[in-house]
Amino acid sequence: MRGCEKIANENEDLILGMIKERPLISQHELSELTGLSNSSIAEIISGLIKNEHISGNAYVLNENSPIICIGGANVDRKLYAKFEISNGTSNPVKSSRTIGGVARNIAENLGRLGEQVVLISASGNDLEWKEIYDMSSPFMNLEHVTQFENASTGSYTAVLDKNGDLSIALADMDIFEEITPELLEKDSNILKCAKCIVVDLNCPVETVEFLCSFATEHTIPLVIIPVSSPKMNRLPKTLDAVSWLIVNKDETETFMNIKINDDKDWEKSVERWLELGVKNVIVTNGSKGVLTGSENGEIRYFPAIEEPVVVDVTGAGDSFCSGVIYSWLQKKDFDYIIKSGLVNAQKTILSKHTVRQELSQKQFKLDMEEI
Repeated sequence: MRGCEKIANENEDLILGMIKERPLISQHELSELTGLSNSSIAEIISGLIKNEHISGNAYVLNENSPIICIGGANVDRKLYAKFEISNGTSNPVKSSRTIGGVARNIAENLGRLGEQVVLISASGNDLEWKEIYDMSSPFMNLEHVTQFENASTGSYTAVLDKNGDLSIALADMDIFEEITPELLEKDSNILKCAKCIVVDLNCPVETVEFLCSFATEHTIPLVIIPVSSPKMNRLPKTLDAVSWLIVNKDETETFMNIKINDDKDWEKSVERWLELGVKNVIVTNGSKGVLTGSENGEIRYFPAIEEPVVVDVTGAGDSFCSGVIYSWLQKKDFDYIIKSGLVNAQKTILSKHTVRQELSQKQFKLDMEEI
């Protein structure tokens, strides 16, 4: 296979082995450790990239096929109302600041679960991006995030009521309009090596359409994650390229111009998603649980895991998506895949963090054993 065939040159073998152990190693360190000149190291690295054994720096080993997440990476500001929210006047709140973005949140969840993840996004060249970089880099490769001068890194401000539920959210996401097909074409080599592409709808519609075509051409599983009802117009009308669509009730109503008033409407919406060609769809409905549909026509209901204490719902949807993607790529059975999402979401709402800090392969396995 291209990018995976045996490398004959001994120096290339040596360098590739060292990169496997330390993906962030510099060319200068490689030179010192091997005794090869800097120019020789540069030539070897260039050859490895050209032949698609690795991609960029931090080096992504193409034989390992990373998950590539494309979309939002932003600073989240959360305002917690101390009392009932009153419109038209000042409300006392507590505040916190974290990092977020749907694609970035999913990337961190998957990175904490031990997956090799690459994030493709756009940001300003500012302090907010530095904050995102510092907090995200332990869990994902960020070398494919493009910084734009005289632009602001994305930001999201959520106002949570006294029960921890979202009251209103404000999003400055203009920077993500820069995630164009032209930008992605520069990363085509790494995209070809993906074992899965996850894209959120912060990306322009032409970018999502490009990825649908790309995934079909290169037989790469594609997952689409909407981000809000207003951005549902970025979803293509034909979804034959999509392995998974994970969408909520409100987003479904907006896209289909319908109202989901009861279980029959809910089930009908799943059928309509399947008619658009998606292989697997999940329509979430908050505390009521989720309804799933598969290309074989089977529609199933899974109740939400009840949790009497809710600390913060922000990030629960992204955690649900991450659990589903992780277990699907682990080739678990369908029940386990959906329950993985539900469990990860339930554990996340117990945390004040958008991505729960204790998440790991070991912890996730224990969480799943609880049910």
